[in-house]
Amino acid sequence: MVQERSGIVTFRGESVTLLGPELKLGDQAPDFQCLSIDMQAVSLASTAGKVRLFSVVSSLDSSLCDQQTRRFNQIAGELPLDIVVIAVSTDLPFTQARWCAVAEVANILTYSDHREASFGLAYGVLIKELRLLARSVFVVDQTGVIRHIQIMPDVTSLPSFESALKAVREAT
Repeated sequence: MVQERSGIVTFRGESVTLLGPELKLGDQAPDFQCLSIDMQAVSLASTAGKVRLFSVVSSLDSSLCDQQTRRFNQIAGELPLDIVVIAVSTDLPFTQARWCAVAEVANILTYSDHREASFGLAYGVLIKELRLLARSVFVVDQTGVIRHIQIMPDVTSLPSFESALKAVREAT
């Protein structure tokens, strides 16, 4: 049975239900199955041995998600190679590939959670009512331990890029 949590996130002023567990700092990062933009299966193990910053958005085609992803792409271009930034959304891989080409985003990976919502369910950020992901940021260290969690209380709020970047630096 999938855990349901409410009172954490709002969308357009209305409370929504998140599906999945409430993860905590120090937890082992859960595995997931997504698709890359070239339709290859990807999981937590795909980036093993690296610090991972997961920038989770509802859709790259929305203005705030676009802004968040572009900003993390800029940040990723300044990070060492042992750190990877991954944008996760429920957009189709084709949509992600098109968006990356138009936005000239090349410093991050994009993972599609469209097929199974595996990432959203594993990380507790799948919005039940919309089947979209709640805006959030997770930092996972090289050993797979969660070092930073930021779930935005309102889907229309941007995360703190500074606190995410600080967590990435501390995780290396």
